[in-house]
Amino acid sequence: MKKVLVLGAGMVSRPLVNYLLNKGYILTLADMNRSKALSILNNHPNGTPVVLDANNEDDLEDLIFSHDLVVSLLPYPMHTQVLRQCIRHKTSMVTTSYQSQAMLELKPYIEESGIVVLNEMGLDPGLDHMSAKKLIDRVHSMHGQVTNFYSLCGALPAPEAADNPLAYKFTWSPRGVMSASLNSAHYLINGEEVTVSADQLFYKPFKVDFPEVGVLEVYPNRDSVAYIEDYAIPEAKTMLRGTLRLPGWCETLDAMKKLGLLDMQPINMEDMSYFNLIERKVGTLYPLYECQIAKFLQIEETSPAIRSIKWLGFPSNDIIGKSFESPFNVTCDLMFSKMMLKEDERDMVLMQHELMVKYPGDREERILSRLVDYGTPGEDTAIARTVALPAAIAVDLILSGQLTQKGLLRPFSPDIYIPVLEQLEKVGIVLEEEVKLLV
Repeated sequence: MKKVLVLGAGMVSRPLVNYLLNKGYILTLADMNRSKALSILNNHPNGTPVVLDANNEDDLEDLIFSHDLVVSLLPYPMHTQVLRQCIRHKTSMVTTSYQSQAMLELKPYIEESGIVVLNEMGLDPGLDHMSAKKLIDRVHSMHGQVTNFYSLCGALPAPEAADNPLAYKFTWSPRGVMSASLNSAHYLINGEEVTVSADQLFYKPFKVDFPEVGVLEVYPNRDSVAYIEDYAIPEAKTMLRGTLRLPGWCETLDAMKKLGLLDMQPINMEDMSYFNLIERKVGTLYPLYECQIAKFLQIEETSPAIRSIKWLGFPSNDIIGKSFESPFNVTCDLMFSKMMLKEDERDMVLMQHELMVKYPGDREERILSRLVDYGTPGEDTAIARTVALPAAIAVDLILSGQLTQKGLLRPFSPDIYIPVLEQLEKVGIVLEEEVKLLV
């Protein structure tokens, strides 16, 4: 039986591990924390926990050499060093992360080695690509044109668990969530390209009314325009990929950026309090804390942003006590200490594609495709299922020989997205579709 190496026993790894073990694969789960790996493997006879520091290239190489395929659930900057070892030992690889420029530069060596390197096999990126391409390819097969394309996705606490001023809880890599908030964005609206700088990303979110949930906020997700070519829709006049959040998050993140709380440059905080950290931007805050911050931000004292900053603990006079640290990391530490989803709480994953389509004869349609998936307390979160299972199914496709493509891949082709979506439907992960004839 084929051997799979999974690097990382983090918050989304369990459904992938269980899926592959149930398929009969021999699986090694490598992590710096052996107890986490042991817990996920749950004494399965085909599962082996291994303690690994992925920065130790000799240990990493030994593991990759002895396996048929590697799933890297490590932080995305580490994928390239894993990939170099995979190329050397002709071992295929799957990730749930965006395909990086560093990986693209290794494309000739990947092709020469004859392996499969399949990236973007999670939720976003991953399931969003596959479900979108299924719709787009169907429209094109009927000689239609996709004039407007919107794709929205969000991993959120279920409404009953959204009980803090930010209306958010972390269900996967917390630092990854916050790092994504530092990106700029680029999208197309009615033929006009729009670029949003990182400091303006959360300033004016769009609104969308999502069934079962209510009004949500949307901020643009990275470079949407590049997907016009990836999705093969050169006819599109509007192309926007966005991230969904409950109301409160965008205003708070915008305020944090303006207050310098997400600055990445390390500073000396050895004698600085959390209170002082905000004073760096605003000036003295004593004694009218909320009033002066609100005036600086030009928002109301009762706004979610002011309540969030206070709730997180920034009024505290406690000394941070770190000689060389970034405000970003300090803010993240406060958020992570208060905002992790509890074991008895549910999360939810929401996705929506909206396509405006024009067919020959001037017939027009509006296609809506939606996913609502809730986690099960005590079992798997929705984000874990929707990130891990596409990757797990991809591993099975590669190792069983069903995927015959080689080289550096993303899930845009039918030979990838059709079988993956079919298998996801069997476990209840399916987008419901609604088509409305406009003309």
